Order: sequence, then C-alpha cells, then structure tokens
Amino acid sequence: MLRLTQTLTQWLEKGGAEIGEVRIGVREKEFSLCHRDDAGREDLAIFHGPEAARGLSNLDDHGAYRPLKSAPNLRHGWALFISGIEALRHALDYFYPAMLGVWRSHEMRTLSPVPLRETLERQTGMYAVTRKITDRQAGAMVADFCRTDGGCLKRILWPLAPGTPVPSLPVEKTNAFAPAGVMPLLCHEACNLLVARAREVVKKGEHLA
Repeated sequence: MLRLTQTLTQWLEKGGAEIGEVRIGVREKEFSLCHRDDAGREDLAIFHGPEAARGLSNLDDHGAYRPLKSAPNLRHGWALFISGIEALRHALDYFYPAMLGVWRSHEMRTLSPVPLRETLERQTGMYAVTRKITDRQAGAMVADFCRTDGGCLKRILWPLAPGTPVPSLPVEKTNAFAPAGVMPLLCHEACNLLVARAREVVKKGEHLA
C-alpha cells in the first residue's frame, strides 16, 4: 500500500486532478473531491472523510444502485473533503476499486491483459456456456456493454484472443493514453458483469436457433 500512496503522491505533484468522473482539488494537505461536472459549483452538499466515498459511489442521480463503479453515472451534487494522502487513496478506492494499482502496474509495464477467450475458458457451472460465444457475438456484445457513453469508462486492454483484437471498438477505447492530469481507468480483464452478459447472449442464441 505504501507504493500505491507514493504513486498517488507523485501523480498529484505532476498535476494529476481527475480519475473517472471524480475531480480532485489540492489545498495544502487537504483534498477536495467532486463530480467533474460540478467543478466550480458552490451549492454542493458537503461530506468529510474517506468513508463517505462509499455511499457517494453507490448510487446514481436517481438513487439507483450502481453495480459497476466505472459506469458513467456517478451521482452529482456533492463535495468531499479529505485530510491526508492515505485517506485520499482510500476514498479513490471506493470510487474506483483497484484502479490506482492497475494504472501503476501499467506504467511499470507489469500489467498483463487477459484475453476474453481465456477468461471464458475458466468459467464453470452455469457460466461454462459462455465458451460457446462466437467472435461476432462477442464483438457486438463488447461494443454495446462496454461503450464509454452509457456503459463503462474503462479503456479495454484485452483482446478477444491472443493476436485478435476486438474489431468493434473505436481506437480511443483501446488506448491507455490520457490527457495530462487524467488517470485513465484501465480494464485488463473482462469483468463478471460482462461474463454474465455473455451467458445471456449465448442462451438467447440457443433459444433462437
């Protein structure tokens, strides 16, 4: 954890100010967080401490639960004040679990993306059927489920299979590059929600056959 704290400190010192939909302000040893769309607003509800990030990250603007923390539907209207870099790291981990560590691994070139086929081959029980998904089905599924607008903010680093990229994704969705001051959210392996969607796709195909 010390290495992650150092990584976060160095990123902030270089002008880091945004991760996902969270904007970070720095004033001496205090940090202020808000939705990036709310930067500059003075009518925000005030919260304090990293634990408050748990509740703020759980619901969208309509009060609905957010099963995917990297979905572009983080609630608006709040400002979170935190003292200390350790507390900031904990807060960011509530908003975007493990993303600081994944980004650090990518920067150190130790991150190993896992092909979708490899992820599906590991599935057992009711999810073993996902191995039957075709490349065409998988491409369409990923393009819809993982799209940045309304799906997921992460950049997809994994291919369908070794040497076979996901052809349905735009270049910016598979590029880890981000503007200065922005820490990109990186996806190095398909999530459980996508695996569950793959099962739905396969079962629907079997039903229509």
